[in-house]
Amino acid sequence: MHIVVLALNGLFDTGLSVTLDAFGAANKLSAKLMGGTPHFDVTIVGVRKRVLSHQGMVIPVQPIVPDLKPEWVIVPALPPKAPDELIAALERPDTVRAMTQLVQWQSEGTRVAASCVGTFILAEAGLLDFRESTTNWSLAPFFRQRYPNVQLDESRMLVPTDIGVTAGAAMGHLDLALWLIRSVSPELASLVSRYLLADIRSSQAPYIIPNHLAQADPLIQRFEQWSRKNLKSGFSLQDAASALATSSRSLQRRCQEVLGKSPLAYFQDLRVEHAQSLLRSGRLDLESIATEVGYGDGATLRALLRQRLGRGVRELRADLL
Repeated sequence: MHIVVLALNGLFDTGLSVTLDAFGAANKLSAKLMGGTPHFDVTIVGVRKRVLSHQGMVIPVQPIVPDLKPEWVIVPALPPKAPDELIAALERPDTVRAMTQLVQWQSEGTRVAASCVGTFILAEAGLLDFRESTTNWSLAPFFRQRYPNVQLDESRMLVPTDIGVTAGAAMGHLDLALWLIRSVSPELASLVSRYLLADIRSSQAPYIIPNHLAQADPLIQRFEQWSRKNLKSGFSLQDAASALATSSRSLQRRCQEVLGKSPLAYFQDLRVEHAQSLLRSGRLDLESIATEVGYGDGATLRALLRQRLGRGVRELRADLL
């Protein structure tokens, strides 16, 4: 498989490193244990002659030549930024040239992949319009507002589509590389995972901090504060809207625009977060925790935790040991 890594100036060092390390490990293990098949031919290219990482390291890039026709192109992330800084990065001349190149490659049949903030570059180029995607969960509200035509689900770690795949925050680069290896050889991907002590994670949900997402909008921030005070008593859309001096419809619309979910769904996110915190403390049994987060019995909470996090109470307790 011929893979091109498109390196932008100021890229996230770890994202590039884990991507290269994963494919390097795959090639070594393939040569040692599988007769050299499959093999991943990875080339780092840039739209400028000199590319520095975020930490100031020189990235050895090759120029993009007309006959370069990769099977896949991976866009490593720029470091997570505040929205205004990210907009400036997306408008840089080298980033614009990179997006033009990505569109050309994709039109010629190359599949595209990106993790974390790299997904913004695919979205900015229009490649994710009317397609599903994930992104860095902490920037999801900004992504959702800037790219309303993209079907964003930041709870997912990996989202394959007809043109490629997107992955989640930071170490999602490793999940992306393992996914690509697995698409060619599940056996090899399993070997690489074991050697690197890494597994493909299906969800970002356990890592999302609801408070961070709420800070993207004043009304949502106030709704979050109201919700935390009322977790035990339960959710009422009318009560929430009245307390926030807005209408139920306005609160629903704003939650959808910023968070991509209903007020009730966000309220349940906070319940899950608080329940995890109480599980971590180890001082309460499940029934008591259920009462603290507004459920009448532990079975309902158990079902919610498995639905949202993909793991049961016993697994969650084990993770916290």
